[in-house]
Amino acid sequence: MDDSFRPIAARPPPVRVVGRLAWLRRNLFASLPNALATVLLLSLLAWLAAKGLDWGVLQAVFAPDADRCQAARGLGACWGVVVEKGTFILLGRYPQAQVWRPLVATLCLLAPVLASCNPRFWKPWLPLLWVAGLGIFYVLMAGGMLGLAPVPTDQWGGLPLTILLSVVSMTLAFPIAVLVALGRRSNLPAIRTLCIVYIELIRGVPLISVLFMASFMLPLFMPVGKSPDVLIRVIVGITLFAAAYMAEIVRGGLQTIGRGQVEAAESIGLTWWQGQRKIVLPQALAAVVPSIMNNFIALFKDTSLVTIVSLYELTGALSLALGSDPNWRPFKIEAYVFIAAIYFACCFAMSRYSLRVERRLDRSRLR
Repeated sequence: MDDSFRPIAARPPPVRVVGRLAWLRRNLFASLPNALATVLLLSLLAWLAAKGLDWGVLQAVFAPDADRCQAARGLGACWGVVVEKGTFILLGRYPQAQVWRPLVATLCLLAPVLASCNPRFWKPWLPLLWVAGLGIFYVLMAGGMLGLAPVPTDQWGGLPLTILLSVVSMTLAFPIAVLVALGRRSNLPAIRTLCIVYIELIRGVPLISVLFMASFMLPLFMPVGKSPDVLIRVIVGITLFAAAYMAEIVRGGLQTIGRGQVEAAESIGLTWWQGQRKIVLPQALAAVVPSIMNNFIALFKDTSLVTIVSLYELTGALSLALGSDPNWRPFKIEAYVFIAAIYFACCFAMSRYSLRVERRLDRSRLR
């Protein structure tokens, strides 16, 4: 054997770069300052979780007993206010003897929404499902037919009203936004100027101003007794407001599409509308899915502003439920936590659906 041969000592295995431990090491404990910050934040979260568990569960009062809740003030939460006022918060001033109607109506309105989120239901009958859902919602909520007692729109409220305003406004705002975005990029000066004026005018004022104008100022320009219902005016105002913001989002997506795409569509004989519908818009909308969903989420939360025109959706119904009862008024924090959980659940669901759509589009691009 050659005396110059020297065996190399065994080296340690490489550091694992995948898995949960590798993720923790890379993101939370990469350095000493990083590790100290992680430990401090985890300690703070653990302390807050312990306090929240003690306040919200261990010391909480779940029975609708105002006296017990008063005795537990400062020590634990009073979830009894949700039990006592939950129906009023969720359904507003709708007649208590007819509470099944808004519940069934809301489910019928959500059915086409959920069906539209699944590509398997993108069939020719889907628009008919939308018409049926909206029609059943109106019949059940308004009544006055099929033996149902009439209920005016000013008594609609709570979660059904929030969902109605969100769904209808989002559905109507999207096609308007696409048309306005295309119009702003038009070569026709009159159409382009009209779209620019609409977008800048609406985006230059807050939603409260739009609602105020739609509810109080518009009837002044209408013949006496000919003004549309306040609910219709509010839906129109929210729709136009949302469409202006969404139009700019769509225009940003259109700007990502090169001129070559349009020229390619023209070279194979497609008209301008066919090229936009089959080539340009699908790519443009796919590029701005996160922004569109962000606009939807913001619109869903902005529906709480309709209380300014005496339409009491979820947050407005809460104010009515507690403002008229001094026994439960001190426990508004628990009630706000309840509706915050509802808003979070809805917004989180929309956010997760947006991520699902993005992943599906990413798979299609890789093919």
